[in-house]
Amino acid sequence: MNTAAVSTPTDSFRSDASVMGLVGLAHASSHFSHLLLPVMFPVFMKEFGWSFSELGLLSTVFFVVSGVGQATAGFVVDRLGARPVMWSSVLLFVLACLAAAHADSYPTMVLAAVLAGMGNCAFHPVDFTILNQRVSTPRLGYAFSVHGLTGNLGWAAAPVFLTFWTAAADWRTAYLAAAGLYAGILVLLVLQKEHLLTTPHRQASSASATESDLAFTRLPVVWWCFAFFLLSTMTLAVVQNFSVPILKALHGIPLEMASMTLTAYMLCGAVGMLAGGFVAARYPGHSDRVVALCLTAAAVCMALCASGIFGQMGTLVVLAATGFAVGVGGPSRDMMIKKATPKGATGRVYGLVYSGLDVGFALAPVVFGYFMDQGWYTATLLSAALILLFSVGAALGVGQRTRSA
Repeated sequence: MNTAAVSTPTDSFRSDASVMGLVGLAHASSHFSHLLLPVMFPVFMKEFGWSFSELGLLSTVFFVVSGVGQATAGFVVDRLGARPVMWSSVLLFVLACLAAAHADSYPTMVLAAVLAGMGNCAFHPVDFTILNQRVSTPRLGYAFSVHGLTGNLGWAAAPVFLTFWTAAADWRTAYLAAAGLYAGILVLLVLQKEHLLTTPHRQASSASATESDLAFTRLPVVWWCFAFFLLSTMTLAVVQNFSVPILKALHGIPLEMASMTLTAYMLCGAVGMLAGGFVAARYPGHSDRVVALCLTAAAVCMALCASGIFGQMGTLVVLAATGFAVGVGGPSRDMMIKKATPKGATGRVYGLVYSGLDVGFALAPVVFGYFMDQGWYTATLLSAALILLFSVGAALGVGQRTRSA
């Protein structure tokens, strides 16, 4: 049910645009948090002498906390409403940045990772609860497009913001500046609170509430959605973590050019999400097939990158095209999950199925890190492409079970 009261089409457009913008800003802040610590790893190695294993553990802590929290945050969102949970999450980011700014030992930095993971965990159930309730149905495809785009922009902004402040002052000042940035976002979200109001899902008695709250876990389609996110995210994690050394090792591509290619992948993904919003709005009843087609194309592109058949420049172009294909499928992916979500369980379902993202991000570095240590660069890309094809099967499984429900 759309709870936004509107009187004219113009008012409806303004209301929808305001909701999309605020939720998009919150989503960007979530993705920004993914790189709060990794961007500073070289600085930490120099400052504290920490090893790669210790640094990697910080990322693992972040995603484990986020994954466990995301699976449970949806229950809180459905009971209390999305707005207070969103505010609490941004406040946790402020605390994480302050902890990092004053860290003088490894345990303190682990605390920063825990706080950031706790802040990150709630955003998918929060964001999609607000979008599904507040944005008019004809514009939902565009809303999901904006949501995905702003997430990519959050990833892109973090390295620029943190490295700028580190160069201008030092790394501790960079984290204080990040805390100030999050505080400013929190103030804006509170001031615009009327656009973020949602209707909590409440039960009459605690016994019946517990049974009803967990009823969605018995639906096979929910676990097909979880599997889809786990598999597709493992491929994304391979690109983010290992594409640069793979391109350098397999095709002799210089480090700077390989890094620019990863940036191009992200930017093409953002452009693809913009285009995908129109596709999702045009074909709302075939979202699973749109996702399957886009990810199949992406898997083929990734396999071509592994083959090196197009040479250096051609491989770079094909990898960027992979990002575009994945991006186009993004809004339809979110539409697919919406159709699979039982009424009154938006937060819980989104919380559980999107925790597959965190599981994928946590598993991929372990599995494919071993591949990379063995020098299996081609196998790494081909395996990532194969896993992406498995996610295509999961997407079609979601669609089949949604239509037969």
